[in-house]
Amino acid sequence: MYTFKKEERLCNKKLIDRLFHNGSSFLCYPFKISWFLNTEQQPACAQVLFSVSKKRFKRAVDRNLLKRRMREAYRLNKQQQLYHTLNDADKRIVFSLGYIGKEIVPYDLIEKKMLKLLNQLSQEISK
Repeated sequence: MYTFKKEERLCNKKLIDRLFHNGSSFLCYPFKISWFLNTEQQPACAQVLFSVSKKRFKRAVDRNLLKRRMREAYRLNKQQQLYHTLNDADKRIVFSLGYIGKEIVPYDLIEKKMLKLLNQLSQEISK
C-alpha cells in the first residue's frame, strides 16, 4: 500500500518529452506540477518524476535531501486522493513534480503542500 515501486517512476524519455511539450501545469508553491492523461497502456496508473533545480541548489546533497522528502510525502499520501480518483475514473496519468522553492524547507511543510497539491491534481483530473 505505502510503496513507491519502479513502475511508478517516470523514466521513459518519450513520455517525458510529451509531458513537457503537451502537458498542462500549475503551481502549488514550493512545487510546480506538469501533467497529462496518458491514453496508452502503462504499468502503473500514475507515473511521477521528481526534480530539483541544480541552478538553485548547487550541492547534490541538498537536491537529494529535497527529492527524498518529496518522494516520502508522495509515497505516504498518494493512496488517499490521487489513486482513489484515478481508479474511479479508470484513467492513467503522467506527471512531474519540480521543486521551485529557494530554501530547504522541513518535511512537515513539504507533506502539507503535497497533500494540497494531490488534492488539486485530483480535482483537475475529475474535470
